[in-house]
Amino acid sequence: MLDMRNKSPLSIELYNTLVQDGYGHQFATLITDNLNTDFTAGRMLGYLAHYDHLPEVEIADEMLAILSDRKQIMDKKAAESYNAAWNNYRQAGIFDNIEE
Repeated sequence: MLDMRNKSPLSIELYNTLVQDGYGHQFATLITDNLNTDFTAGRMLGYLAHYDHLPEVEIADEMLAILSDRKQIMDKKAAESYNAAWNNYRQAGIFDNIEE
């Protein structure tokens, strides 16, 4: 049975959709354990909406692609945050009096 404690509402919907489409509970749990946010589960639900019934391997492949995209987005946001902090330090003049 699905552990609902760490699942977003769309992740729970994804689980139910997979089970209703005839995929096993174990497979649906594996997918939703990895796609446990509204963003990632929503992406998978959008993908599944375009097909009647995909092989499990294609769903797993799409899951990996979604997770890869998510990581790239998170990395980009972190880099932007670091860059903004660096620019704030420079604007504040913290490095102005450092001798080389």
